[in-house]
This record gives sequence, C-alpha cells and structure tokens, in this order.
Amino acid sequence: MSDFTSSSAEGATKTDFVHLHVHTQYSLLQGAIHMEDLVSRVAEFGMNAVAVTDTNNLFGAIDFYTQARDRKIKPIIGCDVWYLEGGYPGAQQAAAAAAASGPASQNFRPKFHSLVILCKDLAGYRNLCKIVSTAYQNAPPVVKGAPVIPKFLIDRALLDQYGDGLIVLSGGLRGEIPYRILVGEEEEAIATLKWFKNRFKDDFYLEIQDNGIPEQELINEKLNEWGERFGVEVVGTTDVHYLKPEDAEAHEILQCIENGRNLDFDRPKSLVPAECYLKPAALMRERFSRYPRAADNTLVIAAKCDVVFKFKDEQGRPIYHLPNFRPEGVSKTDAFDDVEFFKRESREGLEKRFASYPFRKLRVSENWEELRKEYYTRLEDELVMIGRTGFSGYFLIVSDFIKWAKNHDIPVGPGRGSGAGSLVAYALFITDIDPIKFKLLFERFINPERISMPDFDVDFCQDRRAEVINYVQQKYGKENVCQIITYGKLQTRAVIKDVGRVLGLSFAETDVINKMIPDDLGISIDESLAKEPRLRELMEQDPKVNTVLKYARKLEGLYRNAGIHAAGVIITEEPVVNYCALYVSKDGDVVTQFDKDAGEKIGLVKYDFLGLKTLTVIDNAVNLLIHQFHGIID
Repeated sequence: MSDFTSSSAEGATKTDFVHLHVHTQYSLLQGAIHMEDLVSRVAEFGMNAVAVTDTNNLFGAIDFYTQARDRKIKPIIGCDVWYLEGGYPGAQQAAAAAAASGPASQNFRPKFHSLVILCKDLAGYRNLCKIVSTAYQNAPPVVKGAPVIPKFLIDRALLDQYGDGLIVLSGGLRGEIPYRILVGEEEEAIATLKWFKNRFKDDFYLEIQDNGIPEQELINEKLNEWGERFGVEVVGTTDVHYLKPEDAEAHEILQCIENGRNLDFDRPKSLVPAECYLKPAALMRERFSRYPRAADNTLVIAAKCDVVFKFKDEQGRPIYHLPNFRPEGVSKTDAFDDVEFFKRESREGLEKRFASYPFRKLRVSENWEELRKEYYTRLEDELVMIGRTGFSGYFLIVSDFIKWAKNHDIPVGPGRGSGAGSLVAYALFITDIDPIKFKLLFERFINPERISMPDFDVDFCQDRRAEVINYVQQKYGKENVCQIITYGKLQTRAVIKDVGRVLGLSFAETDVINKMIPDDLGISIDESLAKEPRLRELMEQDPKVNTVLKYARKLEGLYRNAGIHAAGVIITEEPVVNYCALYVSKDGDVVTQFDKDAGEKIGLVKYDFLGLKTLTVIDNAVNLLIHQFHGIID
C-alpha cells in the first residue's frame, strides 16, 4: 500500500478537493504546465493528491510520480484519450479500411471524443500502458485523398479487454455522452452510459466541469439528473491546461505555435477556455455548490487510486529488468547458471587475449608469470564486484551482440568511456583496450560506493548498425526490444522565434532579439536579461519586444515534439509494454514513452548502439585497399 492518504468524502472541508483532469508539458504543445510547477502549486493549495492526464500518452508518468511523492502528494496516473464514437469492436480496422478506399470514402468521418482514464493500481497502470500502446501500434494508415484519421484512437474492444484496474471519467464536454446530448441523440447517449456502467461498475463516473462554456451548465444538469436516474456518480473537474488565470494568453500562443496560426491576422478561437487553470479547493467547491457530490467524489476516486512502483529491492539496491541471457543451444527451460558461465567466459577470454598478437613479446619475457598473475588478480577482483552488483548478465548480453557483429564483418569500435577500464570487458571482447597496459581504473566504471547500472558506449558501422539491433530483436523477441523516446524543447531562441511569429513580428525583428542572447550553453531568457544589458534596454524601450519576451518566458522549456534517442535501445525479459507504454514515431519506429532517465528509474536497462560514420569510412577504405592490392590488412 502507498504511504499517502487522501481525505474521505465524509467530513470533507473546503480545502478538500482533488484535480483529476490535468494536462502538463507532456501534452505536447497542448499543456503549458511544467511538472515541478504543478506539484508546487498543488502543495501550496494544501491538496494531498492530484492526477496528471496528458493527451494520448503516459510520457510524464514517472517524472510526475517521483516529484509528487517527494512533496508528499499522492500521484494519480492517468491519460486523456481519444475514444472513437460508438466504440464498436474493430473500430480502428474499420477506419483503416475507410482510409484505404481513397477518395470514395469522403463521406466517412469518424467522430472521436475525450475519455479520461485513471489507474487504480499497478495492474491498472499496466493495462493502461497496453491500451495506449495498442492505439499507437494499430493506427490506421494515412492515404492521400482519404479523410484524415487520428494516429491514436481507442475503442470499446480495447477498453473491454484491458479495463481492469481502471477508473473511467466520461470526458467532460468533449466526451461522447455530452456530444450526443447536444446534438439531440439522447437515446444513443444513454446507451453509451449503460455500456460504461456495465463494464466499469462503480469505477465509471459522469464528468461535469467548471470551464465557463455556456453549454456546460446544460450538460452538468443533464448528467447530474442521469447519474441519479441510472445509479452513476458524478465527479467535478476542470480540464486544466495552464497553472494560473494570467497564463491563458500564453497558452493560446502555444496553441498557435502547434497549429501554425498567427494571432494578428487569423486569430483562432481559443482551444481551451479562459477557466482552464488549476483552481484552489475552496473555489472548486464553490463552483460545484449545486452538485456537492461532484466535489466529494474527487476524494473517493483519489482514495481508490494507489499505484506504487517498486524501484528498489529489500536491500535498497535498484531493481533492473534485465533479460536472462542464454547462450546458443540453451533454451529458457534448461537449467543454466549465468554467473558461473560469465566467470568461465571471462577466464577463457583472457587466455584468448594472451594468445593474441599484443602479448607475443610479453609471453617470452622474464617477468611474464608475475604479469600474468597481475592480470588474473585484477580479473578475479572485477568478477567479485560484478557478481556482487548482479550485472553479470549485462556483460554477457553486450559481449554476445558485439561478437555477433564481428563474426558478421560489421565494424565495431574498440571501446570508449569508463567501460574501457574493465579487464572483464577486455576479456569478453567488449572492448579492445588493455586497461592494465594503459593504467585505466575499473572503479570509474563500477564501484561499491555507487552501485549504478554500467553503461557501455558501443560504436558500430553506421550503415550496418540496424543489423545488430535486428539480431537482438530476434534473440530476445521483438516485443522485448525497443528504442527510447526523447523530447524536443522550446529552447530559448526557438521559443522567441515562435512567439514572435505568432504575434506577427518579422524574421528580422525576432533575429535582432535572438542575436542579443548570450552564446552560453543552455542559457535561459531570465539569465540572458541578467547578463545582457542591451536586451534589457530593448525590452524596456520596445513594447513588442517586451510582449514577446513576456510570453516566451512562460513557454520556455516546454516540450514541443517527441523524437528517438540516437543510440539507446531497451532490452527486457518480458515485453517492454509490461513496464511502460509504447509510442510510434512519425517514421513508424516503436519507442518507449519514457525517456532514458525515467526508464532507468523503473529498471529499464539502456544499451547504446551508436552508429559511427568514422567506422564506415575506415571499413570502406580497407575494403578498397584489399580489393586493389589483394593483401590482408589487420
């Protein structure tokens, strides 16, 4: 059980309320809230729980979880997903078929709506990971001339299959039930309500909202009436997209950045109303005074939710989800001691090194036996330390795919970084640098004072790197191997350029501002203003520059897009989706929804498969020389 508690509905006070529908910076270009600011604001309000429900993703789940727990706030993990209207089984396949039929399907317009899903427990979290991952992986293809269909849609089949351990909110004004009410389809709306009630029982709630939209009050009254009629509880939310009321305009500019709009000439209707900020509990209870159960039920839901991740074992050591290495010919059902195999491979590997070219002169020298003893003493010491930290399997896995690459004539780098200080790595042919000869320290790589996952930076020929990754996928299972996501930020100069464009400034005008930003790596706008007096003067003298920098400071550092880590690959014993949700890039690559830091916190081990152009050039040159001179070049 979690060590966090939530107030019960009974005896609730004006300070008791939990926000259950919140978008952060991880709702790319849709949420204008930095995670640390959200947690600080919730703590400032005296709230003891909050949910994060970013749009169609769980990108920020671990970042949110760790920061909230550090502030003694219960983290409620969730997601605001796009749900296909009607939600009949096979909805995505039907959408794909419609898209594939081309222009003839112009009358096909899938209607999709918001649905908020919250995790009750770890099983619910894993189910939500599967729902989100499946939605991305089964996305319909984009066909020229056919209607544009979102790259993320879930349906009732997915909800029915993976609904255990989840709480579902009807999605507010953007949900299917309110939409059908507004267009006069009350029978269909009731049918939808009954399906969710039947599937999720007391874990389905009708979401009424405080957002300032005129139609919302009509919907609130109808949902409250239906809740009493059909035995479904209502719950009150604000669809939070920014932190404070004064952030509304900055958020609208963020929406314009996403949609390529300009506020001066074709100002759009704001995609979120001016009420979508994080309100204190007293104000939320005041706004829902006509529906007191709506506020009380936020506490009921918070009490139901108790996702607890286990990052460390009983001894306080980090838990890593390493695959169980098996050499060729040994199946998963066969008895196999990887630690003894690791030791044997290391000792035999060192003997192979002794038999190789660099040791020929040493083997006939007078002090060879003394030197040999030094190597074996160092090897045994390293084996003890590696065994103590439980990283034997990691070494075997890395050694295996490097040996496979070399056996298939794929150029591999000699090793770099702190891993080059390991004699075991040298003996296993992970590196080709003798750490004793070059006086390299193993303790820089692994030491008893700081037990953290070792990390080998392995360079492969850029043109053939994918072959090594394919080998790993075949050996451990495609579903157990995955690349890692990265997030692109609205960095200082980029956000000034984007905000300036939205506000109608020319490229030359924003360029003048950007040229005054100091060239210090990672410098912020505030730091630039403190360091560069000319920028402060320009801001004070020119109202347009002042406005640009005012909004840019609010949006600086928010995430704008998802990408792929240049080298990192995750390998796990179970399918990766059992640990985190998966995302599909615009190029079709499947990646984790957690970046490398969040992934490491939950025990996902990163292996670096770096594509090095230098190795490709050297390999091409060697092959040309061999072809030209018919010689053998080592």
